[in-house]
Amino acid sequence: MADLRQFEALRAVHAEGSVTAAARRLGWGQPTVDYHLKNLERLVGTPVLVRSPRGSRLTPVGMLLLERAQEILTLSERAIADAREFSELGRVRLRFGTFATAAASILPFVANSVGDLGIEIDATFEEVPTLVDRINRGALDAALVYTVPGYELPFRPNVVTMEVYRDPLMLALPVGHPLASRPSVDLAAVLSLRGERWVFATSAEDAMDRVVADAFAAEGHVLDVAIRTDDFQVLLGMTAARMVVGIIPGLATAAAHPGIVLLPIHDPSFVRSILVATPAEDASRPSPAVRHLVAAVRDGFAALRASGGAQ
Repeated sequence: MADLRQFEALRAVHAEGSVTAAARRLGWGQPTVDYHLKNLERLVGTPVLVRSPRGSRLTPVGMLLLERAQEILTLSERAIADAREFSELGRVRLRFGTFATAAASILPFVANSVGDLGIEIDATFEEVPTLVDRINRGALDAALVYTVPGYELPFRPNVVTMEVYRDPLMLALPVGHPLASRPSVDLAAVLSLRGERWVFATSAEDAMDRVVADAFAAEGHVLDVAIRTDDFQVLLGMTAARMVVGIIPGLATAAAHPGIVLLPIHDPSFVRSILVATPAEDASRPSPAVRHLVAAVRDGFAALRASGGAQ
């Protein structure tokens, strides 16, 4: 079985160009570096180095091993760092903001999961523009937000985002509508609803509404937005009453609503990308507590999907 020290020796020789320099880099004796490299060659059954008076270079086999070794060493170093950070974590309180439908769906699962790790959630519920503003100001440690493909949220450069779920958008129609008998709709069918009255979110910047309005605008149409609300139950009630049609995310459709038909939209633009956003000095590595939070959020959505609670 390969020894991580064999990979460390191989990496050091490649970086320094000689066994002697590799030994200095690693703080080992030269015989120790030679020992690990020769053991690696015995395992592989072929030389991994070409040695000369001018130094050493990796053979093609050595280069192949180095590529894999870099991945293995990076993972092992990260595993040790994560374990150390976890042991030092102690009790942590995270200021966590989320929008309402996600809070109702997965927040209890997330709070329980991270609570077992000593992380307490101090949750607030806001609409996405407010969450973005609070993350930008550093008033939250993390926030669950959403957007749609092609519509970037106005985060500051120090904010890191990690996608945790893709939530399909559904077309909400009243029973008896001419399109209601279809199993699903495409963009052309959605665009045929240009004469309908629509329900949109309160904020004019809501990404789910913008993707709809922009699709119609590209065809030269301006929608009649009859109602603005952030309450999906109001959206469903008004749709059932044949007053409006609208778009609703899959997370908000777990419970059946009488008088409503919900149709999947087969178009890549009609999906909600749910993200965890966090201010981070190191964009590639948010804090340990936030990384545990992200893992719990992903697990929460996976459990929700497995239980049939998300479309």
